[in-house]
This record gives sequence, C-alpha cells and structure tokens, in this order.
Amino acid sequence: MTPRPGPPQEPRTVEGVYRFLLTPRWWGINVFVLLAIPFCVFMGSWQLSRFEARVEDHRNAGEQAAENKQEAARPLAELLPVDKATVGRQVTAHGRYDKQLLVPDRELDGRRGFYVMTLLRTDDGKALPVVRGWLPGDADRAEAPAAPTGEVTVTGALQASEVPGENGVPAQGGLPSGQTGAISAASLVNLVSYDVYDAWVTLAKADSGMKPVPVAAANDTGLDLKAFQNLGYTGEWFVFAGFVVFMWFRLLRREVEFARDAELGLVAQDEGGESAERPQERANAS
Repeated sequence: MTPRPGPPQEPRTVEGVYRFLLTPRWWGINVFVLLAIPFCVFMGSWQLSRFEARVEDHRNAGEQAAENKQEAARPLAELLPVDKATVGRQVTAHGRYDKQLLVPDRELDGRRGFYVMTLLRTDDGKALPVVRGWLPGDADRAEAPAAPTGEVTVTGALQASEVPGENGVPAQGGLPSGQTGAISAASLVNLVSYDVYDAWVTLAKADSGMKPVPVAAANDTGLDLKAFQNLGYTGEWFVFAGFVVFMWFRLLRREVEFARDAELGLVAQDEGGESAERPQERANAS
C-alpha cells in the first residue's frame, strides 16, 4: 500500500526565515546595535585624537625648547600667566632675595639631591620663586649657599607651578621647617606672609657652584603614561565596537537556526501552535 503524498510544503523564503527581525525584541536589539557602534567608534576616535595631540605637543615642546635658548629674555609680566606657549621662555625679574627654602628628593643626571629655591621680592611686592641651583645629597641648610644681598636682576626659564604627584614631583608631606615638597603658590602661601606668583624661574647659570636645574616640559605635553593610556583606550573602544557586531551576528545565527528547526518540526509546539521556549531560555529559567 503506497502512502498518500502529503500536502505540498510552501517553499521557504528569506522573508519567512528572517521574519523574527520585525518582533519587538529584535527591534530593541537592532536599535541598541545601531546606537552602540557609532558611539564606540566616536569614543575610540576621540581617544586617538587625544594621543595624536600629545604626540604633536611633545614634538612642538622640543622645537620650542631649542628656540627659547636663542631668544632674548623678556620681562616677567609679559609672559604671565604661564601656559604651554610660555613655559621655558627666558624671562627677567628685578628685586631682592628674601626667604630661602630647600626642595628635597630631586634627581639630576641620575643622582638624588635637592633644589635651592629663594623667593625674589619684586617691585610690586609679590614674590617669585627662583631655583638658583641643585646640590647632591640630603637637603641641608648648611650646604645651601646664601643668596646675594641687595638689588638683583635674575634671568632664567619660566616654569609652571608644580603639582604634587605629577611629572616626578613627590607628593610627600610633613617636611622639616625650611623645606617644601613642590614649587607652587599653593604650597608656599602658608610659608610666607606675602603673595607669590603662580610660576617660578630656574636660573640659566646656577649660583655658587651649584648645577643649573634644566627646564621641565609643560604639563600634558610629553609622551607619558597618560598619553599611552589614551592609546590603550582607543583600542578598547574599537574592540567594543567589534564585540557588539560579533554578538549581533551570533544572536542572529541562533535565531535563524531556531526558526529552521521549528519549520522542520524539531521544536515542540504547544496546543496553541506556538513554539516552545528556546533551549537557552529553558536553561536560564532553570
């Protein structure tokens, strides 16, 4: 007895297989993907631009340092406030030396030592921190030479106020009297009774046998850890974008496989004709 042929099955179409893309669940997934990918690409591009800007600043800082050594010194007031364009420029200031402080734990040529810094009381009454030189060893007042007396005119490189914990500046406290951890107006305001410029100067020629302190680069202009963090974040954001695409295709493939299994009768159906819950949903519920 030959079996009766069943009703002809309707040909499977692409529209039928991918009809699930029109469900609310997949509308939410697609909208999330369409928003997440541009956002990740934008953030990665922004971090990359930050890294490129730091590379450019590092290159410009090197060129500017060479130019600053050849230019004539200018009055201090013309170069304030200090920024990336004025750091390292040669300045002159006139006044009388006042209080002298030591700045410990500073390295020069691979050796540990300290700065000898003296506050210069200018004609307007404010004080300008002047680093007159560097000496090796532990900070000791007896070894620091006394500052010149009377009216003096100093010439040196303009520097921005230091920030403890950045660019090699130690973030230590509890120093002995006559010492300061950072050269900045914020650190010196409690040590003197007069206003202090938010800048300092390192002399081109150190006093009394001390070594001159080299010019430090402006903040956020070098290829430091922060610069390479920007580069690392760039890679992370692009990886996130790729991961979103990967997960979308993975979910799509699973949904297509489920739809095909349902058409072949490999997925149980309830009495209402609805497909039973997906295997992964059943596993999650348990």
